Amino acid sequence: MTYAFDVTICSEADKVIFDKQCKALESRIPGIEKGEHIIDVDESEIQHYSIDGKDIVVFNNNFIGAVYIKSQLDLRPFFQKK
Repeated sequence: MTYAFDVTICSEADKVIFDKQCKALESRIPGIEKGEHIIDVDESEIQHYSIDGKDIVVFNNNFIGAVYIKSQLDLRPFFQKK
Protein backbone atom coordinates (compact mmCIF):
# COMPACT_ATOMS: atom_id res chain seq x y z
CA MET A 1 0.00 0.00 0.00
CA THR A 2 1.34 3.42 -0.96
CA TYR A 3 0.63 6.39 1.28
CA ALA A 4 1.07 9.93 -0.02
CA PHE A 5 0.87 11.48 3.44
CA ASP A 6 2.82 10.58 6.58
CA VAL A 7 2.28 12.80 9.62
CA THR A 8 3.96 12.44 13.01
CA ILE A 9 1.56 13.46 15.79
CA CYS A 10 3.83 12.78 18.79
CA SER A 11 7.51 11.79 18.98
CA GLU A 12 6.82 9.12 21.59
CA ALA A 13 4.23 6.37 21.86
CA ASP A 14 1.23 7.57 23.88
CA LYS A 15 -2.09 5.74 24.28
CA VAL A 16 -3.98 8.90 25.27
CA ILE A 17 -2.76 10.86 22.24
CA PHE A 18 -3.48 7.88 19.96
CA ASP A 19 -7.07 7.67 21.27
CA LYS A 20 -7.56 11.45 20.93
CA GLN A 21 -6.25 11.38 17.36
CA CYS A 22 -8.61 8.57 16.42
CA LYS A 23 -11.57 10.46 17.93
CA ALA A 24 -10.52 13.63 16.10
CA LEU A 25 -10.50 11.82 12.75
CA GLU A 26 -13.89 10.27 13.48
CA SER A 27 -15.45 13.59 14.45
CA ARG A 28 -13.90 15.80 11.74
CA ILE A 29 -14.07 13.64 8.61
CA PRO A 30 -17.63 13.10 7.38
CA GLY A 31 -18.19 9.60 6.02
CA ILE A 32 -15.07 8.05 7.55
CA GLU A 33 -15.43 4.33 8.19
CA LYS A 34 -13.70 2.73 11.14
CA GLY A 35 -11.93 -0.51 10.24
CA GLU A 36 -9.75 -3.05 11.96
CA HIS A 37 -8.07 -2.24 15.29
CA ILE A 38 -4.88 -4.22 15.93
CA ILE A 39 -2.94 -4.53 19.18
CA ASP A 40 0.55 -5.99 18.74
CA VAL A 41 2.47 -8.12 21.28
CA ASP A 42 4.41 -5.02 22.42
CA GLU A 43 1.06 -3.22 22.96
CA SER A 44 1.53 -1.04 19.87
CA GLU A 45 -1.83 -0.17 18.29
CA ILE A 46 -2.95 0.30 14.72
CA GLN A 47 -6.37 1.70 13.80
CA HIS A 48 -7.53 1.45 10.19
CA TYR A 49 -10.01 3.83 8.57
CA SER A 50 -11.27 4.33 5.03
CA ILE A 51 -13.14 7.00 3.14
CA ASP A 52 -14.10 6.97 -0.53
CA GLY A 53 -11.79 4.00 -1.16
CA LYS A 54 -8.76 5.66 0.44
CA ASP A 55 -6.99 4.32 3.51
CA ILE A 56 -6.01 6.18 6.68
CA VAL A 57 -4.01 4.34 9.33
CA VAL A 58 -3.19 5.64 12.82
CA PHE A 59 -0.24 4.09 14.67
CA ASN A 60 0.77 4.12 18.32
CA ASN A 61 4.13 2.45 17.76
CA ASN A 62 6.01 1.41 20.90
CA PHE A 63 8.96 0.00 18.91
CA ILE A 64 9.61 3.23 16.99
CA GLY A 65 8.32 5.43 19.80
CA ALA A 66 5.77 7.61 18.01
CA VAL A 67 2.13 8.28 17.24
CA TYR A 68 1.72 8.88 13.51
CA ILE A 69 -0.70 8.68 10.60
CA LYS A 70 -0.20 7.26 7.12
CA SER A 71 -2.88 8.32 4.69
CA GLN A 72 -3.82 8.20 1.03
CA LEU A 73 -5.89 11.34 1.63
CA ASP A 74 -4.69 14.83 2.51
CA LEU A 75 -6.08 15.36 6.02
CA ARG A 76 -5.06 19.02 6.39
CA PRO A 77 -8.37 20.46 5.10
CA PHE A 78 -10.23 18.66 7.89
CA PHE A 79 -8.04 20.20 10.61
CA GLN A 80 -7.61 23.80 9.42
CA LYS A 81 -9.02 26.50 11.65
CA LYS A 82 -12.09 28.16 10.26
